Amino acid sequence: MPRKRRTFTDELKRQMVQLYENGESRADIVEEYELSASALDRWIKQAQTSGSFAEKDNRSPEENELIAQRKENQRLKMENDILKQAALIMGRK
Repeated sequence: MPRKRRTFTDELKRQMVQLYENGESRADIVEEYELSASALDRWIKQAQTSGSFAEKDNRSPEENELIAQRKENQRLKMENDILKQAALIMGRK
């Protein structure tokens, strides 16, 4: 049976990273606190790169630009659909 998804506070994540940085082995931390190894690895990487555990703070500039372009593309598609509908309505009159 799969585990229920758990959420962890930033404080707990900092404590786990601190344990790792103080020499505690990765395997011991994972076993003792019942964490997944990938979660601990991700927290360590995030703490080392930006010091923040928020995903938006850990994105590369290229990822941020791609997200912004996708939002702009979606907005333009919506505007285009509205203009098409307006043209149809005006064409009927």
